[in-house]
Amino acid sequence: MKDDQLERYARHIILKEIGGAGQQRLLAGHVGLIGAGGIGAPAIQYLAAAGVGRLTVIDDDVVSLSNLQRQVLFATADIGTRKVEAASTAVARINPDVEVIAIAQRLDGDNAIALLSDVDVLLDGSDNFGTRLIAADAARELKIPLVSAAVGQFDGQLGVFRGWEADKPCYRCLVGNAPDRPDASCADQGVLGALTGVMGSLAAIETIRAIVPFGSDPAGTLLLIDALNFRFRTLSLPKDPGCRCAS
Repeated sequence: MKDDQLERYARHIILKEIGGAGQQRLLAGHVGLIGAGGIGAPAIQYLAAAGVGRLTVIDDDVVSLSNLQRQVLFATADIGTRKVEAASTAVARINPDVEVIAIAQRLDGDNAIALLSDVDVLLDGSDNFGTRLIAADAARELKIPLVSAAVGQFDGQLGVFRGWEADKPCYRCLVGNAPDRPDASCADQGVLGALTGVMGSLAAIETIRAIVPFGSDPAGTLLLIDALNFRFRTLSLPKDPGCRCAS
């Protein structure tokens, strides 16, 4: 690493669980992010600050005024700009070491494998169930660790999935095989803005952990956050023997 990188990442390097070798792995890492919204925006900030070398950000939306209550990567001047473009500009300001591959498309069954084939970890912060299933299936097929985060009103959910491993569940072990289900949108039900920051930050931690393993392996557990009642719970999530990942 260069002298300025040694200083920039000094607080990582001094951690024995990360160190210089771990920081080098982050700099060489490639993370895919589905969605640059409530969860994706804070995750992008912390992954960029951490020095993850490449971020592929997939989102076909534009910044709107109602996003600014929680999507703190963006500002009023970004309204009307594609989120991936605004995210790329913000990352360039945060850390010149990080390359952003901005993809202004919606992830679907036709493009998922091609768009994600080169990433080391996939962080899914999408806002609809159909996209989450597509992302999860692609991650399992490509054998990419999936960090899946979701938020609604005062509740958050976070899981890490490596369903191709014999003893680890996939995302469908949690949600089943239903092709789709109705989604409750933030516009309809509201969401506590700061909670999306918490969930995006936690998702960034698990994405970093997937690149540079440290501490306990979170795969096979589910973190639930109840911000209304100040409660965090961790549940065990076993592999479903009837799931397609078990065959």
